[in-house]
Amino acid sequence: MSRDASHMDPPTGDYADSKVRYEPDEFEGDRQFATTLARGLDILQCFTPREPQLGNAELAARTGMTKATISRFTYTLTRLGYLRVNRLNNKFQLGSAVLSLGYPLLASLTVRQIARPSMRELADQVRGSVSLGMRDRLNVVYLESSRSATPLGLPADIGLSYPIVRTAMGRALLAAMPLERREAVCNEISVKTPGDWTTFRERVMASIESFHQRGFCASYGDLRREVHAVAVPMKPSADGEILVFNCGVPSYLLKEGQLEGDIGPRLVSMVRALEGAMGIY
Repeated sequence: MSRDASHMDPPTGDYADSKVRYEPDEFEGDRQFATTLARGLDILQCFTPREPQLGNAELAARTGMTKATISRFTYTLTRLGYLRVNRLNNKFQLGSAVLSLGYPLLASLTVRQIARPSMRELADQVRGSVSLGMRDRLNVVYLESSRSATPLGLPADIGLSYPIVRTAMGRALLAAMPLERREAVCNEISVKTPGDWTTFRERVMASIESFHQRGFCASYGDLRREVHAVAVPMKPSADGEILVFNCGVPSYLLKEGQLEGDIGPRLVSMVRALEGAMGIY
């Protein structure tokens, strides 16, 4: 059986459905901002692994739009293939057009194909999972993932997203950003998810500081208590986009100091080797 993400069990966990969606006040006064388009995309963001089917009333409650407005949007999105109707309960679920919309992005990231053998090898060596991700507003979203043959139940599926502050991957992403950009993102996190920021701010800042000493960031059960992880960013692309690799291992499999002394350095070496193979210097 393949160990890649496309053959994994559906993700679970307290934060598997975590998303920060469009806030109307956020772009007030921006004359270039297309509010109607934003509202349509916000509807698509409402669907999660935990709630894959929603009716008009549920979408209205989640977005704050009226039922009449939601009805027009869902009709349009259905006609375009971004939603489809379950005839058994008359609820909506995401359509195939959503998947085809994301494919060009995945296909354009050649690092996914190049990194797969190295990701699989490291996952086997540490009996964990190795994933590649990038920023999605205040989350990190998985683009590729491999896990060991050991049945670990680690949540590492393509398209899954988690809050930046709770993850090693998110902290490495922040560490790789220019200072001004990092401060802007952290400020946005503190405003939109103040509970997370209050809880994890010190750990985020400590992880960023340690990144400059060790080359990787860590999370010790901050997302899932039973999983500890390290993460390493690649050098930013010409457009400033930052890709990040992480390696997660169940805490009960780790020896004392193994995450920092062994797995972190291995992940750094893997990422540096990939950069060399891709001509990124």
